[in-house]
Amino acid sequence: MSNRIEKVNSLLEHELSKIIFRDFAFSPEILVTLTRVETTANMIEAKAYISVFPEPKAEPIINALNKSVYDVQYKINRILRMRPVPRIRFVKETEISKAAKIEELLFKAKESDPESNPVEKDEKN
Repeated sequence: MSNRIEKVNSLLEHELSKIIFRDFAFSPEILVTLTRVETTANMIEAKAYISVFPEPKAEPIINALNKSVYDVQYKINRILRMRPVPRIRFVKETEISKAAKIEELLFKAKESDPESNPVEKDEKN
C-alpha cells in the first residue's frame, strides 16, 4: 500500500469518526465504532468498517449510515480539500467477531488442558 493511500485512510478514518459521533444519535445501549477505512488504489472508493455491539443491531445501523452517506460524503468533501475524494461506503466489520471467536476457543482449550494450569503444576512439584 502506498504512503498516500495510508494517509488518506487515516485522514478519512479521523474525519468519519468525528462525523459519526457528532451527527448520529444512536441508542445509549448500542456501541458503534469505526474500526478502519480501506481506500482503493485509484482513490475512487473507500470502505468504512463499522463494528456494532450488540451484534444483532448491526444491520439497521449500517443501513442507516448508508442511507445518510450522501450527507456524510458532502461533509467529507467540504472538510478535505483533495481530489478525488473517495466515495464512502459503510460495511459491517467481521474481523473483530472472528477474533473474539478465536479468543474464546483458545480460552476454552486452555481451560480443558490440565497441563496448562499453573496451580496444578506447582502442586505436583
